[in-house]
Amino acid sequence: MNITRRIALSLVLAAGTLVSTGPGVFAQTGQPTAAVASRTSQAIAADIWEKARAGNLDDLLALVDSMPADQPELAEVISDFKTLKANVAKREASRDAQVAKVTAKLDEQLAKEPTPLNLSRALKEAIELHMLTRDAEKATLLTTPRVSGLIKAADRAAREAEAKGEWIFSNELFARLNMLLEDQGTYRNDADRQVNRLGMIRLYTPALFWELRDTRQKLEEKGKPLPAFNPQGEEFATKLKGITQVALIKALGMAGDGHVERVGMRQILIGGLEHVKTMITTHDLDRAFPGIADKEAAANMLGFIDDQLAMLNKRSSDPSTSQAAALVADVLAANRTSVKVPVEAVIHEFGNGAFGRLDEFSQIIWPDELQRFKRMTEGSFTGVGIQIQLDEESQMIKVVQPLEGTPAQRAGVRAGDLLKKINDNSAVGLSLDQAIEQITGKRGTPVKLTVDRAGTDVDFDLLRDTIPIRTAKGWKRTGDSDTDWDYMVDKATGIGYVRLSGFNDNTTQELHAAIRSMQQSPVGLNGIVLDLRFNPGGLLTQAVSVTNTFINSGTVVYTEGAGGTPGDIHYAEREGQVVRNGTPIIVLINNGSASASEIVSGAIEHYGKDRSINAMVLGHRSFGKGSVQNEIPLSSTTYMKLTRQYYHLPDKRVIHRKPGALDWGVTPDLTVEMLPKQITDALTLRIDADTPAEGRIVRKVEEGDQELGDPEPDRLIVEGIDLQLEAAVAILKAQAVAKLSQTTAQGQRDPAKGG
Repeated sequence: MNITRRIALSLVLAAGTLVSTGPGVFAQTGQPTAAVASRTSQAIAADIWEKARAGNLDDLLALVDSMPADQPELAEVISDFKTLKANVAKREASRDAQVAKVTAKLDEQLAKEPTPLNLSRALKEAIELHMLTRDAEKATLLTTPRVSGLIKAADRAAREAEAKGEWIFSNELFARLNMLLEDQGTYRNDADRQVNRLGMIRLYTPALFWELRDTRQKLEEKGKPLPAFNPQGEEFATKLKGITQVALIKALGMAGDGHVERVGMRQILIGGLEHVKTMITTHDLDRAFPGIADKEAAANMLGFIDDQLAMLNKRSSDPSTSQAAALVADVLAANRTSVKVPVEAVIHEFGNGAFGRLDEFSQIIWPDELQRFKRMTEGSFTGVGIQIQLDEESQMIKVVQPLEGTPAQRAGVRAGDLLKKINDNSAVGLSLDQAIEQITGKRGTPVKLTVDRAGTDVDFDLLRDTIPIRTAKGWKRTGDSDTDWDYMVDKATGIGYVRLSGFNDNTTQELHAAIRSMQQSPVGLNGIVLDLRFNPGGLLTQAVSVTNTFINSGTVVYTEGAGGTPGDIHYAEREGQVVRNGTPIIVLINNGSASASEIVSGAIEHYGKDRSINAMVLGHRSFGKGSVQNEIPLSSTTYMKLTRQYYHLPDKRVIHRKPGALDWGVTPDLTVEMLPKQITDALTLRIDADTPAEGRIVRKVEEGDQELGDPEPDRLIVEGIDLQLEAAVAILKAQAVAKLSQTTAQGQRDPAKGG
């Protein structure tokens, strides 16, 4: 609380009037002893809120030393903040210990011969060291001799590996360099090129991709060979079916005219040509395209591409859509007279490269990707209703849990079952994507699953059905159903907790049901934690209605196109508000919170700052995905996503992280850092706690690690595993204690109005 506010507060208190001392908390002054105690607890609660909003965690924790120890109602608040303070100190001690440990590992790797494998391992340690380093010291770390020398050596090795066709190591080294220098963007293009190249190998020569992965896997200290390659559903000719030149030209024309940054057709075509060039120079693709191995044919094709690139680079104006269409036709003609790659493959790679020049979210959605894309964007999908993952021990696909009320659950599929066959074809060696493609399908169609259950084969003949996806989860499971949740993180003070994993058609409805459950608390709903961490986003309409749940009026978000062209404005409406009466809200975010999550947290933060609502945002800066993609059909089987606009928060902030930007996303009112291991442990415990008991994974304990123990969510707070959540609950409990003590004091003064 600033000095002016303290003086004003003390003067008003002396006058014996009714004064607001915090978020939705009012104290009656000039009363006997009981009221003085009540007033003091409310003033402390207000001070805690203001210190948290001011954003300095050390200042907030320092308040514990000035809290009066002789007031019983403050005992738990004081205890919570002392525990939080101790856990923050423990985090710093752990950071120092981990920094020392990782630095020693880094030096050990740097002392070895600078092979690609050793340099990659050294980069892994450097990335972890960078993550552990305090924000103010990160830039300095990169300039230290050990790290700067490593970067130079790894850069050299990555380029040599690429030149030799050692695709796995060139990808690994460039990817890790990009992670280490992500803010600078130094290796973004190199990393993208390697990802694109491996993507081509994965698509066109999947057996080779398996060989490369298997070889790399065996280089690890305890590396086991991968299961034998399973070719089901991997034929590239099938995946390319339905790709047309007409769809590509339509996509290029729309991209040239409609992208938010007006990238221009010249750059788009350069991207397409360079991507085709990458395909022709990836010599291992000759398994699929023998013409690439013909040196003369490859030279002719590459010469044509280089000539076209030179002409485009000399142009001062953008080609028209008709000129772009002519260039594509020329590329296909040159291909036919040289390397003879299938036309659909050339179109596929040209399109991917062209859209790669726009932004990471614009893309052509090819026919084989369309169903997968729809599953990701809709609130339901058609399948049998099982969550699956790769079991590390058996290297088979494992059922994590069957979802309630789905064909799999009704038929008796159990958590822990290992998927052995799909429609009598072996499932051993399938990737998760391969398995999902084969298990899902049209509603009402049959699929047969054979599972290994404790050494015995069990068959299930299932009919695919619509599987709803729930996005709202509570604090603690009360049963195996997806709706069986206890939403109260602290029953004694009435603090609720709800976590949103995404934003689909049903999210707001689920959130409102959760809030109605919280409002049945015997002591009332006195605070809400809205957890949006690791929430990748979803539907804009749901982001607006979720925000409206807490806000009764005002702009939630608006859009602008190229050059600041006005777009849509989305408002909150009074009838949409569900949480009223000044209930304090803390929204949790981290760098996994994106898109719709950033709209919700950013808008709530804005209206919290202007005191329209009692809210703040806590955690870590969000991802920075604040762009609007329009989904446009190019044909019956091909779509495109094109970034046309950027989202702006009510205070005009741009959410999106543009290349080279230093400011993006939503920065919390109060930043509470968590170390990488804390994040992993908290996420693992949370996942286990969310899973019905029979589906929980038996996790092995690595040497030197502490066992996570029972998946009891209370441990996240009690043991300081989740510092962000712990801080949020402590702040809200202080507000709730102040409110409840005021209610008690008023009831003592006027028993007729008490209770």
